[in-house]
Amino acid sequence: MNDRFSEFHPLVNMVFYAAVILFSMFLMNPVCLGISLCCSLANAVFLNGKKTLRFGFRIVLPTILLVSVINPIVNHQGVTILEYLPWNNPLTLESIVYGTASAVMVSSVVFWFSSVNTVMTADKFICLFGRVIPSLSLVLSMALRFVPKFLTEFRQIRAAQNQLIKAERTGFFVSVRRVFRELSTMLSYALENSIETADSMKARGYGLKGRTAYANYRFYKQDAFCLSGMLLLIILLLLLCLTGAVKYRYFPSLKGNLFTVNAVSFYILYSLLMLFPLALNIGENLRWKRLRSKI
Repeated sequence: MNDRFSEFHPLVNMVFYAAVILFSMFLMNPVCLGISLCCSLANAVFLNGKKTLRFGFRIVLPTILLVSVINPIVNHQGVTILEYLPWNNPLTLESIVYGTASAVMVSSVVFWFSSVNTVMTADKFICLFGRVIPSLSLVLSMALRFVPKFLTEFRQIRAAQNQLIKAERTGFFVSVRRVFRELSTMLSYALENSIETADSMKARGYGLKGRTAYANYRFYKQDAFCLSGMLLLIILLLLLCLTGAVKYRYFPSLKGNLFTVNAVSFYILYSLLMLFPLALNIGENLRWKRLRSKI
């Protein structure tokens, strides 16, 4: 499917993801957490397909369960005691709910960063920060490039090792030796790649005074329109936050007005902000299919 949102100016992409990630991290209202998780998952699935679902079931879901179980064991705050643990510490309802909420928050942020990794490419970071903070933009672009590149290299090394190890004996020590061999190969590859990168940057004049950077991005009217709409939503959400519309506490007891007029207004605006890229992409794809059907 066509990702229309990623075609906007990098500033539009950056403002959106910065806003939704910060809101997801600092708003612990249960309804806001649910909205953030659902929207982040929907966006990630649209961008990355079944790979996101596999990642969710293999990594995110076990993390949610682990945090939800560990928090009530180590955190005994709360006035609603459900049971006493074998070591005589209380198991409270508040600690269970807070552990679940924390796990949902972490999961939503992970899914948002999954979308960021797809949309915010290295050249977009350099376009935004290359002239202001060139060192940081370089580090960010290299970090984003590092993970997929070295995962691909690691798969190639493992495939080669799988072919070589067929002739070897199997067992625990053989497996350990194989892992160390793969890590050693990856370390050698990383060091060699860093030397090549440094030589390439030096040959291209990185760090020289007066050096310019090319960026194939222009700020059009549609970018200004979308950015203005997002900023308006963000300002309205911040104003509602200042009024305490979605204020919620977990300790010492669960307390908060989840469905007041201001809270429901916040949820609607919050959903509009977080679903903006998905709605834009789906609308663009439907429009494209309709145009193709007329040919």
